[in-house]
Amino acid sequence: MEKKRGRLEIIYDILDVINKNQNRIKYTPLLRKSNLSTKRFSGYVAELLEKGFIKELENKNDKYFCLTDKGFYYLEKYKNITSFIEDFGL
Repeated sequence: MEKKRGRLEIIYDILDVINKNQNRIKYTPLLRKSNLSTKRFSGYVAELLEKGFIKELENKNDKYFCLTDKGFYYLEKYKNITSFIEDFGL
């Protein structure tokens, strides 16, 4: 049985998808890859924008999301925490 993702894991997953797409991804592909409902996804994106983890860039008529330094820092710290938890079998 698969456990539900927690809030911190969902945030990590969204940031990781952006990072793995050369730090530049449009709204719809990010929504699809996040595996969330549109409503939940919109809430997370709004929070990440508000807290400065991601920013929205516009190039001609296209809008993209990319990570800020704070977003990269979250990815790094999240990996450290999960590694710590795994090391102790928690």
